[in-house]
Amino acid sequence: MEMQQIRYFTALAETLNFTRAAEISNVTQPALTRAIQNLETELGGPLFHRERSKTHLSELGRMMLPYFQGIREKTLEVKDTATAFEQLDRARLKIGIMCTIGPATISAFLMRFYKEYPEVEVDVVDMSASTLSSKLVNGELEIALFAVPGELDERFHGLPLFDERFVLVVPHDHRLTNLKIVPCKELNDEPYVNRANCEYNDVVDAEFLNRGIHTRKVFSSERDDWVIGMIRAGMGFGYFPEYSVTDQHVVVRPLVDPEFTRTTNLVTVRGRPHSPAVGAFVRQARSEKWNEDTIQSPEAGN
Repeated sequence: MEMQQIRYFTALAETLNFTRAAEISNVTQPALTRAIQNLETELGGPLFHRERSKTHLSELGRMMLPYFQGIREKTLEVKDTATAFEQLDRARLKIGIMCTIGPATISAFLMRFYKEYPEVEVDVVDMSASTLSSKLVNGELEIALFAVPGELDERFHGLPLFDERFVLVVPHDHRLTNLKIVPCKELNDEPYVNRANCEYNDVVDAEFLNRGIHTRKVFSSERDDWVIGMIRAGMGFGYFPEYSVTDQHVVVRPLVDPEFTRTTNLVTVRGRPHSPAVGAFVRQARSEKWNEDTIQSPEAGN
């Protein structure tokens, strides 16, 4: 059974006239007649009774009509949905974002994307970089934003969006608030509040060890809000990507000697075709000027 047979059948059932049904179906009358005859052979009985001046549905034809009409309607719905998908109408874009990337870094960009493509529903899910990588490879995500030390996995294509320094975060009464820029050696023997999800922990620890800088880890949490809360309470210092600190009750200072930075990439699977929504998102990201106008400046205390 072919879709064109169903289309011809429903047209003939509506018109009860072979000539008119052929015109509606944009096919010759002999071709429509053959298609109906083949369908009758497949179903095992006549679908129409043909008389000189009148054609009407047989009992089998009346039984089949609602089924074929339903198939025809669903087919049209599928085509409409596919057309809307290609035209970014009612499309859904699921973006995986590394859990340590705060909304301040991309909210203005997402707003511009929304204005350009208002029919695209954006769904953001946050998780660790390793989980994002797995979901990209498995096809559960088409696109993700993350920043990891070193080179990206060769299976991925990365579009660099922006660079971000790591900054020192301390309570207002901390001794290091007197410095405008903090050399890392000043952190030696300081109590340290650890962000357990930070992808750069090993990089920083190795560099501190190489320079003879030893810190005392006194608290650790996977949640950045808990880390900030304990810093506010005076438990110790922490370090964060500069655009992720928006709490007014802590003080932010640049870290130098050495300075640590990370690059946030828009990541897709190399060689895998994009959906239209992903393609639009990538094009928008390429055209964006990722600078102070795009990224909201942190408003934490100074």
